[in-house]
Amino acid sequence: MLITFKNSVDTRDIKAVETLLSSWGVYPYTFSLKDKTIIGCSANLIEERIAMLQSLCGVENITPFSVPYKMASLEFKKEKTVIEKEGVCIGGNAIVLMAGPCAIESVEQLSCIASEVHKSGAKVLRGCAFKGRSSPYTFQGLGTAALKIHKELQKQHGMLIETEVMDVRDVALVADYVDIVRIGARSMQNFPLLKEVGMCCKPVILKRGPSATVEEWLMSAEYIMTSGNPEVILCERGIRTFETATRYTLDLSGVALVKELSHLPVIVDPSHAAGRTDLIAPLSKAAIALGADGLLIEVHHAPKQARCDGMQALVPDAFATLVEELRPIAKSIGRSL
Repeated sequence: MLITFKNSVDTRDIKAVETLLSSWGVYPYTFSLKDKTIIGCSANLIEERIAMLQSLCGVENITPFSVPYKMASLEFKKEKTVIEKEGVCIGGNAIVLMAGPCAIESVEQLSCIASEVHKSGAKVLRGCAFKGRSSPYTFQGLGTAALKIHKELQKQHGMLIETEVMDVRDVALVADYVDIVRIGARSMQNFPLLKEVGMCCKPVILKRGPSATVEEWLMSAEYIMTSGNPEVILCERGIRTFETATRYTLDLSGVALVKELSHLPVIVDPSHAAGRTDLIAPLSKAAIALGADGLLIEVHHAPKQARCDGMQALVPDAFATLVEELRPIAKSIGRSL
């Protein structure tokens, strides 16, 4: 359950509630969200104890939950969350396209790709400065130099920019440069990192881990939200199954399910799920048809020369064609692109 306090609550009143909960063997987790102090706990208290808590000074309301993810659930917030940044609304009627290279390799590379995807309708330019790779012998990203390239080119293309952060020590640095911070699939349950991005005051794209259940995914979102950041964008990017023909298996049923369970916007990354360019278009179309709020697509002007993941990147012309093919699908479900 969640215990929400009045704006004028005294710290002594908060302490009184924490002490009472502790005396009942309940662990209280206290946090702030949008100027409200909230205590969360996983216990299901009897009605008499709930009434006792409600009567204490400073308590505004008590909300019981049937699911472990509280802040992310529709029980907590009935209306869908729309995250607005510089006129771009993620989770609203318009479907948001996020496109760009897997990794930022040079000024020339990013400038060329940015110009093309912007022309095709992308609102967010993706591009990693730090790359977590399976092999330590492969390209790991340009680091801070890439962040500077990303930010400098934003003056030309005008899109929002996003990148992945992998290390707690880099969160403040990354947040200084980009508009949206991304948590990669491998970091989905890096709880110290989740807490840190929860305090960075930037929207966060949270990718689903390759072996994570929907509930585990939402619980990771809960870590970010209870650290003070309600602006979480869930990203389905494929899960590990017995299938080997694709890089991962895109869980479209998981996308539909999480839209029923949570108020948070949900986007889809068909590139990482497929691992091959020929499946990006059909997976993108399916994602839009079932209600995804956006797509995160890898685009590279010269995939064969890409320093990572070129096999799953569309060329700019193919991206432009895909966008046009997506428009009637979006219109058919009452949305725009």
